[in-house]
Amino acid sequence: MSEKIEKTQKATKKEWIGLAVIALPCLLYAMDLTVLYLAAPQLTADLNPTPSQQLWIMDIYGFLVAGFLVIMGNLGDKIGRRKLLLYGAAAFGVASVLAAFSPSSEILILTRAILGITAATLAPSTLSLIRNMFLDSEERTVAIGIWGMSFSLGGAIGPLVGGVLLEHFWWGSVFLMSVPVMILLLLVGPKLLPEFKDPDAGKMDIPSAILSLISVLSIIYGLKQIAENGWGAIPILTIFAGLTVGAVFIKRQTTLADPMIDLQLFKLPVFTAAVVGNTLTIFVGLGTFLFISQYLQLVLGLSPLEAGLWTLPGAVGNIVGSLTIPILVRNIKPLYVMLGGLVLLAIGMGIYTQINNENGILLIVIGSLIMSFGICTVVILGTDIIVSSAPPERAGAAASISETAAEFGGVLGIAVLGSIGVAIFKSRINSLSLPNLTPEQAESSRNTLASAIAVSKELPEETGNILINTAREAFSDSLHFVSWISVAICIVLAGLIFSILRNKKSSEPENEENMALDQAAR
Repeated sequence: MSEKIEKTQKATKKEWIGLAVIALPCLLYAMDLTVLYLAAPQLTADLNPTPSQQLWIMDIYGFLVAGFLVIMGNLGDKIGRRKLLLYGAAAFGVASVLAAFSPSSEILILTRAILGITAATLAPSTLSLIRNMFLDSEERTVAIGIWGMSFSLGGAIGPLVGGVLLEHFWWGSVFLMSVPVMILLLLVGPKLLPEFKDPDAGKMDIPSAILSLISVLSIIYGLKQIAENGWGAIPILTIFAGLTVGAVFIKRQTTLADPMIDLQLFKLPVFTAAVVGNTLTIFVGLGTFLFISQYLQLVLGLSPLEAGLWTLPGAVGNIVGSLTIPILVRNIKPLYVMLGGLVLLAIGMGIYTQINNENGILLIVIGSLIMSFGICTVVILGTDIIVSSAPPERAGAAASISETAAEFGGVLGIAVLGSIGVAIFKSRINSLSLPNLTPEQAESSRNTLASAIAVSKELPEETGNILINTAREAFSDSLHFVSWISVAICIVLAGLIFSILRNKKSSEPENEENMALDQAAR
């Protein structure tokens, strides 16, 4: 490539300031996923939702984010990424105000649904803008690292900021914190962010959009039901229906001149490896975090605030990793950095297998630091490969694939690893025989550690202590077992990625847009 082209690839000050601007909505996106859980007690007392309504209030945001990612990624390619981002930000701000002042549970569910749909515009739009703003591969890796760090930072400070707001204001205040940021984005976005779209884009294929939405929502819903209620006929049938509709969607893409998902990308081994790597890495990370958060509170007896503070080292690892990875790939081939991240993830999970009551907090902190560094290494470099593999005009669609894979990985990890953990817990508890338990108490104590602790408080002190100690040991066993499974997944994934990416012939770029892929493969 000529020297002149190399010079034009370097980002200017305007692009870096623009990156800071688009990182803000990503931070809020992550905060909104968790902050409402803190407001649940106040919200419940004020609106008095039914159990079903309370579940939908909490879940519908992430549910619709996942469902609309592919649609919004494609829409951004057609109408313009900046335009979609600004429209989405405006709608998100309005929906946030409506949610904050919702007079009933039904209105709050509706506004949370609108928040989820509008939030689905943020991640694909911002990631695809990065693809076009930062043409130099090294600068793009730095930019994606900062983009990823904004999500980690949002997840870390969300509960803390929310806690402060709830100390002084009503539950709706947690929604209003997004309004000033969205106003700032609307004011400076048109000046700092360039517009990009596919000049040859056709019309949105409505049948494909409907099929995509039905498929994703059905699968996500089924997985959430398994995570919350265990395996059953309805969630399994729902997942099967979603997969069937998904197969119809994929078949349709092969017949379209302008498909929503470019299936040709999956013929690139590095692209497929990056998608699988990101999905399974988040599968392991979120699936295990489910156990760690419960272990801190229910086994070690920490308050929710104390447990939240002890999970901050993991967020610190994500932030440090996001800033360090671009430096590493300047001197080490990205392939080996990714493999190193998987090794660190396996080591962190291995540390979790040794957790007990005496060393619990220390090993959780050490394991979380190592594990989070490994996760962000794989995800940032994998995301870089995914968005770099698509031509610039299709960056929105590629970004939506990356984000949808992440959503599926998280929900699948919670559902599958959570179900395995529950099975281990029940098998240990079933072997315990205690006198004076009613059939209802015996059944409840076998469900979860939280329910076993609740039952123990109703029993005589000696019997209750036996139950609670056995239940905590059973939960520790389930954490260890799930951690070993995660170690095995990391090792297999590392071998799979290495075997695919080390074949240089399979990753030779066919055109100039795929040069970043070639660099990652080498």
